[in-house]
Order: sequence, then structure tokens, then C-alpha cells
Amino acid sequence: MEPFLEKVRTLALSEDGIGAADALEVLSLPDKALWRLLDVTESVSRHFNGGAIRLCSIVNAKSGICSEDCSFCSQSSRSTADIHKHSLMSTEEIVSAAIQAKTFGAREFSIVTSGKALRGREEMSRIGNALERISKELELNTCVSLGMLSAEDVRYLISRGLRKVHHNLETSRSFFPNICTTHDYDEDVAAVRVAKAAGARVCCGGIFGLGESPEDRVELALTLRELEVDSIPVNFLNPVPGTPMEGRRDLTPTGCLKIIAMLRLTNPRRGIIVCGGREVNLRGLQSLMFAAGATGTMTGNYLTTTGRPAEEDLQMLCDLGLTWR
Repeated sequence: MEPFLEKVRTLALSEDGIGAADALEVLSLPDKALWRLLDVTESVSRHFNGGAIRLCSIVNAKSGICSEDCSFCSQSSRSTADIHKHSLMSTEEIVSAAIQAKTFGAREFSIVTSGKALRGREEMSRIGNALERISKELELNTCVSLGMLSAEDVRYLISRGLRKVHHNLETSRSFFPNICTTHDYDEDVAAVRVAKAAGARVCCGGIFGLGESPEDRVELALTLRELEVDSIPVNFLNPVPGTPMEGRRDLTPTGCLKIIAMLRLTNPRRGIIVCGGREVNLRGLQSLMFAAGATGTMTGNYLTTTGRPAEEDLQMLCDLGLTWR
């Protein structure tokens, strides 16, 4: 065990990251090896990213009424979940949400909308107005998750204060048809490449616990490395009643930590942001996500599910002796 862990530490510190075979072995490590694995991942994370934790927050600026059929999502066309649905918020409502996020310690704020794309220039302009105010008045780093964006859209949003585009691949190319049939995986890959080419930083990751195999998890990690995304958001399934994933519980707290560790070792220089589902899947081991390789977390509520109170997240960081940015 020790020779393997020292090998993956060396590979990760070389900036190249570990390959598929080693990544699969990380996922299959026995739980008794977890503490030694966390020693490795914490040292790699600190080497490339320092010790400060990035806190981000989101607003569900347009909720529900989505034509896509993603099986895990309570907003999808396949969902009968009882969620609040609303059209695009006003600029003032979005800015108010950003103000609240800043008071809770967030340094990055993302505007998220349901649907495959925005509807028309009026919605795009409203998002642009909100970005400009958030970046100038609140001095927050800005992000959007708006579905498919053209290069022209991205450049416009950058001109209004945008820093980063979020667009998840969700899972591996191999497993993707099992969770979504209304668009092709290549569309998501293209969206990432378009955003990068247009000058935006890109936040791109996925969701785990959908029934995917360890091989699928590694395939996604290596795809993200190939695309050279800037940061990787990590979500764990929180099965919502009324979705096709209702009742699925495939994850354990230690399994989640190994997923974060595998992502850190395959993508040693990238930010890894643990987001939705951490409370119900990591449970009492949430603080260990930083030792496993996370460099940030989402604080506050998610799209249609509630998160842990921001005050508890800040207390957790204080108790760990960590600073945030």
C-alpha cells in the first residue's frame, strides 16, 4: 500500500496526474487505507492550491420548466417533483441574492437558469445587467450556468463583468445516454470548448451516485483533464422524490472521499469545489473533503434543495484552522 500511495503522490506532484489504472486503484482502496490516502491528497492540494478555501454561492434565477430529461434533476421534463417554478428573476432580485451570499462569506456568485438555453436577448441583457452590478458594486467573482452559450454570448457576458462559465458534463461519455437523451454529450463538450475559446474560465464537473461504474468516474476525470477546465465542481446525488433517481442510494461517506481524492490526483492543479449532496452523502465526514483534495465548497442552498446553513460552514472552516477567499 505504501509504495502505491507514494507513487501516486509523486505522479500528482509532477503536475501530470495519475492515469486510468492508478485512478481505479484509488477508488478501490480499502477504507483502512483512507487516512494514508488523505495524507497524500492533502499534500498535493496544498502544493498546488495553497491552504485557502474558496466559497461560492448560487441563485436559481429561473426554476423548472426544462425540456431536458436528465434523470437526476428535479427540474427536468421527466420530473414530477414538487418544486417552486418561476420565470427569470429581475436584475434587482439577482443582485439581492448576491448581496446575501456575500454576507455569508461567498467570494464567487453564480447565476443559474433552467433550460437548455436562455430565451431571447431580453433575458441575456437582464443577466448582463446583473453581472455588471455584482462585479462592480459587490466586487464578487461572477459565474453563470445558462445552458448552451454561443461564443458571441460568452464575449457579451464577459464585457458585462463575467469571469467564469459553468457547464457540467455530469458523467462519462459512456454512461451519459443512461441519464439524458435530449441532447448529445458532444454538445456539452463543445460548450466547454466554446466558452474557453471566447475567453472565459470554465467550471466543469459532474454528479456521482447515478449508477455509474468506477470506470465511468475515472473516464469523466480524464475527460476534464483533457479539456483543461479551470475548476471541477463535484456533486453527489441527493435523490429527490418525483425523479427517476428517487430512492437511489449508492454512495458512502468514505466512497465520496475517494472520489474527491481520485479527482485531485488526476487533476492536481485544478480547483475542486464540492457542491450539492455533500450533507446527505458525506454526513459527519464533511470536514474531511478538504483533506481529500477539495479547495472549495458551495455554501447556502442549491437549486431546488436546501444546503447547510452558511454559519455552520464558516464554523467548520474556523474549527479546522482554514481561511477562505
